Amino acid sequence: METPRHVFVPWFYTQGPDRAWVRTGDGDEDWLAAVYRNQPLVTELATTGAGDRVTVSSSTKPGLMVRMLEALDLADGHRVLEIGTGTGYNAALLCHRLGEGRVFSVDIGAGLVVAAGERLRALGLSPVLEVGDGRRGLPGHAPFDRVVATCSVPVVPWAWAEQVRVGGLVLVDFKPSVHAGNLVLLERTADGLTGRFLPRWAGFMAARGADVAPEGVRVHGDPASGARSETVLAAAPWMELVPWFLAQAGMPGEVSVGYSGSGWATLSAVDGSWAWARMRGDGAREVRQGGPARLWDRVEAAHGEWAALGRPGWDRLGLTVTGDGVHRVWLDDPGSGFEWVFAGPTVH
Repeated sequence: METPRHVFVPWFYTQGPDRAWVRTGDGDEDWLAAVYRNQPLVTELATTGAGDRVTVSSSTKPGLMVRMLEALDLADGHRVLEIGTGTGYNAALLCHRLGEGRVFSVDIGAGLVVAAGERLRALGLSPVLEVGDGRRGLPGHAPFDRVVATCSVPVVPWAWAEQVRVGGLVLVDFKPSVHAGNLVLLERTADGLTGRFLPRWAGFMAARGADVAPEGVRVHGDPASGARSETVLAAAPWMELVPWFLAQAGMPGEVSVGYSGSGWATLSAVDGSWAWARMRGDGAREVRQGGPARLWDRVEAAHGEWAALGRPGWDRLGLTVTGDGVHRVWLDDPGSGFEWVFAGPTVH
């Protein structure tokens, strides 16, 4: 075993029935067996201002890590930038393939980077590790042949395009909202980045702009108010991943999702728009929505568009990103005439 996972996961956390976090580490029963199962493991928690403990780092499922490395089509001599050092395990795998001098990794978590460096050095590896906002890349070490992000982003930072050579690849989890998106493999062209989504869905924690616990988004709305309607869609629309993703093109920014204590599934947008839905006792699904934008109407419209196109999967969708911050999602090929436009601020 040339790159042992247990070196990089000396402990992990699980939640019990009461939602309390339990730490399992070296010497505890099932620690080693769990580390070598094909499963993700929560490895770092942080406390929010409200006192909630939330996940800020994890060790990706090994099978997914292999799929991502295969998608990158690594070759001898490639220089790779990893966004999200985490435990350091993926950096170790990259070092094993390319050599430590060609691996560069950045993470917003200072403690994570220090710990990853110690684990890597224990195996005789010393890639370049830096603390910082990974959305800005590492311009001082560019250009790179590959950029791989082990975190999700609502927009693909243009800084990554500027730091990867023409013909190079960027693999990133593009998610404008919770669960709404997937891994996409983009090639750097003279004009921007373009490529296809990977066929199997995957999800990563959202990139953080500061080394603090991410605060939860406040739920908007009140089912006693707002416009009333019924729907044939699932009350939790994010369960159908592709149409939920396509719906984001018409949303007023990022949309958070959740459940209320009274059985409603909730959508809350950054501008105060909201939609609540639930299954009634008679089997019908009722909806309430309010605020500046009609979120559920957009979900309905996107679902209808998707159904009319034959319910395409991720393998038929692609993405083109240009320097003006516009993200165009297309069906089958960029010139097909079917596209959904996402626009957002770009981190430079």
